[in-house]
Amino acid sequence: MGAQYSGLDWAVFAGYGLIIAFSGWLFNRQKSANSADYFLGGNQMPTWIVAISVLATSQSAATFIGGPDQGYQGDLSYLATNIGAFIAAMCVAIFLIPKFYQYKVYTVYELLEKRIGPKAKRQAGLMYLFGRVFASGARLYMAAIAVSMILFGDIHASSVISSAIILTVVGLLYTVFGGIRTVIYSDVIQCAIYVSAAIFVIYFLYIAIPADFSQIVSALQHPAPGAPSKLALFKFDWDFSSAGVFNMASVLTGFVLLNIAAFGLDQDMTQRILTCKSAKEGSKAMLFSVALVIPVMFLFIVIGLLLFIFYQRPDLMMGSDLAVNQEFDGEKITIFMYYVLHEIPSGVRGLVTIGIIAAALSTLNSGLNSMSSVLIQDIYQPLMLRRNKKLDDRHYVKAGQVGMAVVSAALCSMAILCFYWQQYTEMPLLKFALSVMVFSYSGLLGVYFTALFSKRGSERSVLAALIVGFLITLAFQPYVMDLLLPTELQFNLGFTWQLCIGTLISFIVCMLGNNKEESMRNCFAHGAK
Repeated sequence: MGAQYSGLDWAVFAGYGLIIAFSGWLFNRQKSANSADYFLGGNQMPTWIVAISVLATSQSAATFIGGPDQGYQGDLSYLATNIGAFIAAMCVAIFLIPKFYQYKVYTVYELLEKRIGPKAKRQAGLMYLFGRVFASGARLYMAAIAVSMILFGDIHASSVISSAIILTVVGLLYTVFGGIRTVIYSDVIQCAIYVSAAIFVIYFLYIAIPADFSQIVSALQHPAPGAPSKLALFKFDWDFSSAGVFNMASVLTGFVLLNIAAFGLDQDMTQRILTCKSAKEGSKAMLFSVALVIPVMFLFIVIGLLLFIFYQRPDLMMGSDLAVNQEFDGEKITIFMYYVLHEIPSGVRGLVTIGIIAAALSTLNSGLNSMSSVLIQDIYQPLMLRRNKKLDDRHYVKAGQVGMAVVSAALCSMAILCFYWQQYTEMPLLKFALSVMVFSYSGLLGVYFTALFSKRGSERSVLAALIVGFLITLAFQPYVMDLLLPTELQFNLGFTWQLCIGTLISFIVCMLGNNKEESMRNCFAHGAK
């Protein structure tokens, strides 16, 4: 094993296993009686529980591993993106959540059916499923890599695939019977575990640094001669490249759009809001979750800041200059994983391991139920109705459970595909997959802005807008520019600005449709029949 576990580590594993087993049994005792219970928790979930679930859904193993890397290489500016999140949450609370509750929808895409037509709902749902398989599958891959390094001591194909399968099976068994209620309560447990792991890491890192608090703060303010402070929170430059996505111009534009899409158009997040008793309670839960993200994300960035002191400031480490080789089996790893594999104390290593697993399971469980709800409510059930098959509600609960199994297989397959793609091609599929929701969000934002703020749009223009939004975002990717443009014409545009441009063009395309004319044609067609 690459990471040697002590008896204390194994005791931590045993405790986590008991928590998983007991909570899974407890939450799954109450079987869902109908689809409203299975997918919406009967609209009886407590506001504060839902808020924590939304928080856990927005985090992932990528956050657990990548947050410290942001602190190590960068500064605190990522926290400023929550300004955009608050603005977005207010917009969603005013314009979207009341409509979701008014129409009593199961998925956010049913709103498009009310406004434009059934094909619009199906097209938006398929776009979401496409993006979520890539995004959640890639996050599962990142978690499997971390778990493989720690549990198996390598990142060989068999170890990574085994880790992905283990995570998928545990996540599926944990949530398949109880539905969204089980997912939400399990999110709270997993969130408590990985936040506790972060706090323990901060404590042991802090006591390992032989400097007082004021010296550490001073070192972070002046990390190197002429270097900017690592405690900088706001950036007011006009950098439109990927290096400038955390500046205030980006926060107040692209991040607002990104969070409107995440909170209001992504079934993964919005499904939790729909389990509250009312639109007012759902809005409270969403705003509370945004407030909770700030301290949680701050914890992970602080880990990175302390790792910077630990590895890059030997003057504060009593002259101890620790050599850092951020490679594992020939692959570059994050500084946090390097610390976990080489420096972290016994007991805490076990806690960090289950923290990574908890973050992975929280994101995985969320995706399984939300994707199943779209698969059943937006695609399967309308198909049965068109075939004049009147099935009872229990059938759709069972279909939802089967849907979760299908989705889990898709996510696991995507995680395995990511591994082999990374091994045998230079195309950065993982980077593409982690940002793929932006590809989906561009078209979805354009469609929903049309539906909410105009009387235009049609089923055809919705499809065109979704496709155009995806293609516009794809065209900005470096690997596409390499194929289409000479080197002198290529440029680097941050994903937030890609989202702004993609949304604008998708909105224009969707506005070209005239729903009234299409409705008239449909009426005449039905009349002719």
